[in-house]
Amino acid sequence: MYHVRLKGRVRSRCYPGKREGEIADFQADSAKEPPKFANHAERECAKVLDFYGVPWEYEPHTFVLEEDEDGRIAEAFTPDFFLPEQNLYLEITVMKQRLVTRKNRKLRKLRERYPEVRVKLFYKRDIERLAQRYRLDLAS
Repeated sequence: MYHVRLKGRVRSRCYPGKREGEIADFQADSAKEPPKFANHAERECAKVLDFYGVPWEYEPHTFVLEEDEDGRIAEAFTPDFFLPEQNLYLEITVMKQRLVTRKNRKLRKLRERYPEVRVKLFYKRDIERLAQRYRLDLAS
């Protein structure tokens, strides 16, 4: 089994285009707490998934990429979202393109070690296009 950590399924009930100041209503089924998104872009992407009724989980799995000689985890990767109906992981990055080299390297390692795992990386430019299309608030 390739999962190091498994969190409860996360579904939310929020829609793109909420007015400024409104708090998104995300609810973790098992913990009954909202997910703690790493950045605002992840929160806004979750809103789009919710709007279209796409079930998702937030950071449910961590994949071991490298272990040291004692078997301890030396490097791991935790994709941002898992879409169970599509059996697809999504990784959202809002870093400048020139700074994504490390993330791309981790994705290559993941694909080599776990060829059955499907992951789609969304770069800053992809998120900006989504923001324009769905009028998302990505300030911050």
